[in-house]
Order: sequence, then structure tokens, then C-alpha cells
Amino acid sequence: MGAAPFVGALPNRPIIHEIASPGPNQGQEAKPEHSIRFSVIGVDHTHIFSITAAVIRGGGQLVSVYGATPKGVEDFKRRYPDAKLAASEDEIINDPSIQLVCSAAIPDLRAPIGIRAMLHGKDVLVDKPGITTLEQLAEVRKTAAATKKMFAIMYSERLEVKAAVKAGELIQQGAIRKVVQTINIAPHKVTPATRPEWFWQKKRYGGILCDIGSHQADQFVYYTNSTTAEVAASQVANVAHKDHPEFEDFGDMMMHGNGGAGYVRVDWFTPERLPVFGDGRLFISGTDGYIELRKYIDIEGRPAGNHLFVVNSKETRYIDCKDVVLPFGPQFVGDIVNRTHVAQDQAQALLATELVLKAQKNAKFLSL
Repeated sequence: MGAAPFVGALPNRPIIHEIASPGPNQGQEAKPEHSIRFSVIGVDHTHIFSITAAVIRGGGQLVSVYGATPKGVEDFKRRYPDAKLAASEDEIINDPSIQLVCSAAIPDLRAPIGIRAMLHGKDVLVDKPGITTLEQLAEVRKTAAATKKMFAIMYSERLEVKAAVKAGELIQQGAIRKVVQTINIAPHKVTPATRPEWFWQKKRYGGILCDIGSHQADQFVYYTNSTTAEVAASQVANVAHKDHPEFEDFGDMMMHGNGGAGYVRVDWFTPERLPVFGDGRLFISGTDGYIELRKYIDIEGRPAGNHLFVVNSKETRYIDCKDVVLPFGPQFVGDIVNRTHVAQDQAQALLATELVLKAQKNAKFLSL
């Protein structure tokens, strides 16, 4: 199916429709350059499947899995039947052959698991939010510095979204010159019947800005290339889920860093009718144009997701990013072997977490 016309094209400028061409780390997926052994502790969220898949794509050999939730373990073993079922967390932590521990445990348990793993000589890759309190953040930073091990966080809305990968390439190529601001709109579908009890408990999930907002803070830090940043303002609310008083279904925040500004809006109001979990959108403004991403759906428009639009002084362009190859897995496995930080900058990953934790702590609660 051909691409639909880009409505609102600049007059007297060419409208170009294209499939994203391979970048320096893309093209056909090659055989992984490196190999590591890794295990999983904590399968409480289905994000563990995409985390595991990314590491395997990069050359990871899945050894074993441990989880406290029987159904989570059963589902994981169904997907990865060759993984050994560990008898305990300690069995994995104390195995010297394991180089990496991955986790999608209940959010407030992820940092403690990661700290234990680092103290036992292992790198760590956790689902977001990887850290739910400022005290946990301080301990993670202290342990990572002392052990020289990585505490990586799978910010999947950037690292596992092809259009987001392409946007990063375009920015590095100077497509919109200097980035001024990122605007993230990240609605989600709540589907209450599918949610475990901890999903509604603020102490467990950290609050809406800590949880969903961590994705967006990561994008702000990455695309603006900020190494320092602060939260200017934040607010949260529980508008439509009064039967769960600890739950927050709306939040937004403003940030500014030494590389640019950022605004984030997150919510749990996506209607069940939408065929994806949310109409996630990202706007990146620069001194010569802007980039817009419709990550998961173009409602009543082009099929599927990964749609990117770029406008600058030379052209208006639509890029279908469906063929972009995701580089995170191979890069991250390479980082473990080579002790580099190509896949994710450790300081920036934890800066994004620091921003949402402070935003959450200081947020004004709205009575709506």
C-alpha cells in the first residue's frame, strides 16, 4: 500500500516518501559478534519477553530463570522452554558463569535485585522503572561505581521502537540542527482485568511519572544530549480510578537541561477500541525544523506503526521506519564484553530516572 499524502506540506517544497535506509548499525541482522551467558530473575511484567529477545539477538545465551509468580514463570518457560528453572534467586546470583542478570520483577524490587547482582560481579538490565525511590537510586549509583558493573534500564519506547532509533540518527546527521525541545505524549490502555494487585499500589510501581514517565525522560535526555537537568514543574491526578485510591491515571512534567527543554504528558485513558496500547507521539523541535513520530499507530492513516515525519528548510519528508533494525541488543552485549557504553550511557540512564523520581516526589496532586 502506498503512503498517503503528508497533509500540511510546505508550499514549493518537495514531499518525499521513503523507507528508512540502513544506518551504520543497521541493515540485515548479522550474526552476533559476541556471546554472553545470562539469566532472568523476576517475570512479573511481560516486558521480560522483549528484554530477553533483545539480549538473544545480541548474542546472549539464556541459561536460567527464576520468578516468584508461578504464572509468570509458566508463561516464560512456554516462550523459552530451554531455560533452566532455577530453584532460587541465589542460584543465579551465585553462579559465576552468569555475566548478566535481566529482571522485570515488581518495580520496587528491581533495584535491590540489580544491586545484589552487581555485588556478585554481574551486569544488570532491568525493565523500567528500574528504580522507584531516590534512596534506591543513591545505592545503585554507589554500587555501580564500586563494582564497575552496568545497571542498564530498558527504556523500550526509545530502544525498541524503530522510528525512535531513526530519529536519533537524523538528529546526529543534523537534520533539524540543534534540538531545542522534546514533547512526549504517552497515553496508555489500563485494561483493569489484566492487572495484578501491585499495579494499583503506589509503593510498588512508584507513581505514574516514575513508571510511564521514565520512558519519556529518557527520550528528553537522549535527544537533547543533556548531561545535567532539572524538573521545573510536575503534577499528577487520579481522575477515573477512584476505586484504587493509590493509583494515578494522569501526570505531566516540564524539564530543562544543558541540552534543551522537555515536556511530558502521560495517562491511562486510552479507549479499549484502539487496537494498540496507546497512540504514543513524540515531537522534537530544532533550530531548523522538527521531527514527529507516531510510534504505534497512525489513526485512520498509514498501516501499522513506526511513522516518522521530518520538516526542515530543504524538504518535508515522510519515512516509513518498519525496516529499521534495532541495534540495542548487539550493542549492549558488545558493551558487556568490551566494557563500553555504546548501547546506553550509564550516567544518562540514571539521570532520566533521577528526573522522574524528583518529579514524582514534588508533584502537585490535582483534584479533578
